[in-house]
Amino acid sequence: MIRNNRLTNLLVLATLAIAIIAATAGHYLSLPHAVLFTTRWIFAAALLIYAIQKRSLTTWILVSTVVGGIFGYDFPHVAVKGQVLSQIFLRLIKTIIAPLIFSTLVVGIAGHSNLKQVGRMGLKALIYFEVVTTLALFIGLAAINISQAGVGARMTGASTGQLAAPATRPTASDIILHIFPENIAKSVAEGQVLQVVVFSIIFAIALALISGERRRPLLTLCGSLSETMFKFTNIVMYFAPIGVGAAIALTIGQLGLGVLVNLLKLLLTLYGALLAFVLLVLLPVALIARVPLRRFAKAVAEPVSIAFATSTSEAALPRAMEAMEALGVPPQMVAFVIPTGYSFNLDGSTLYLSLASIFVAQAAGIHLGWAQQLVMVFTLMLTSKGVAGVPRATLVILLGMLAAFNLPAEPVFIILGIDALMDMARTAVNVLGNCLASVVIARWEGEFDKEPPSPVVQEAALVE
Repeated sequence: MIRNNRLTNLLVLATLAIAIIAATAGHYLSLPHAVLFTTRWIFAAALLIYAIQKRSLTTWILVSTVVGGIFGYDFPHVAVKGQVLSQIFLRLIKTIIAPLIFSTLVVGIAGHSNLKQVGRMGLKALIYFEVVTTLALFIGLAAINISQAGVGARMTGASTGQLAAPATRPTASDIILHIFPENIAKSVAEGQVLQVVVFSIIFAIALALISGERRRPLLTLCGSLSETMFKFTNIVMYFAPIGVGAAIALTIGQLGLGVLVNLLKLLLTLYGALLAFVLLVLLPVALIARVPLRRFAKAVAEPVSIAFATSTSEAALPRAMEAMEALGVPPQMVAFVIPTGYSFNLDGSTLYLSLASIFVAQAAGIHLGWAQQLVMVFTLMLTSKGVAGVPRATLVILLGMLAAFNLPAEPVFIILGIDALMDMARTAVNVLGNCLASVVIARWEGEFDKEPPSPVVQEAALVE
């Protein structure tokens, strides 16, 4: 089996080299179109064989992006007819938004009603989470406004099928009034994400105020609904390679290969913004809190690497908790801060969401003023909770955000083509931010490095 995988990898690399050589030679030597056409499709066939061997959703999405791009380049008129496939995927994703936001927010707030017991630590943690994630949102906003990565893509009505009407300039009273729902069913049907969020928060607070016996059934129901919607997302994502391939084929067929330049600029913008966040926010916080940087860097190396490789914060959770306890954070603080941070402290994901939302507006040629962007930041600050544990769950939040601000959803498909590469970095920053938060809160409470870790954690550290 290992030998077959190696042969497949060599086959893909060989065909990729041949395709690159043929394309380069064709540019300088004017090779016949038939030669270039045949080379492209041999490469596409090799990629499909590779995807079948790997049996990985991420691989399938990446391969479908490339194959869809080749198909759209060679058969632009046929690619237009495949738009229905991308629309099916889009509709399925939109059905997830309201129940997922409602259930995760209710569980995240009402499920931590023991904040009264933990007192100052809980309050400090929540304040810290909101300040840091808001800074992440603003850094993402600044980065995409500086790079202008979406400008020039011009995802017009011809390429998106239907484009949202130009955003009107609402008054202050309109913005405030629009936050509060008058009919929650109507808000869900119209995709008014912020109204769903406000309803969910008030509902969760009310649920947290009733007795534990009466709260438990609803909390259990919402917890089950949350897990079910994440599974629902996973099922829908199996259709993603088809939907993404069709959307990329349509995009390349309409716009040509120039849109790939915008994707590269977006990827570099995200990595640059995440690096800026680490250096301008997390590092100063660590210095102010007198975190032992060398020991901390050694402790977080493994959980951050796991998060980067798997694109899933949950995969790194057990190791992150062990590492922070071994570093000197009291077990009770580790048990509270890190899991709570997985709902309220998604630094990388929130930064990505602000960046991607403005990219979509730029790609659609829609100008958003600073007032509208600030409202968007406020909305993202609320809606970006509870999605760190599932790969590509940020896609659901992003689509909900676009619907709330009357922005077209179709440009998201070109983002999804490189989402796996972006997801790795933002998930790693999520884990890094939560590990640092546990140390900062422990230092804030004067409890850092005061007691030895448990014997189990000590044994795990020795094994390491």
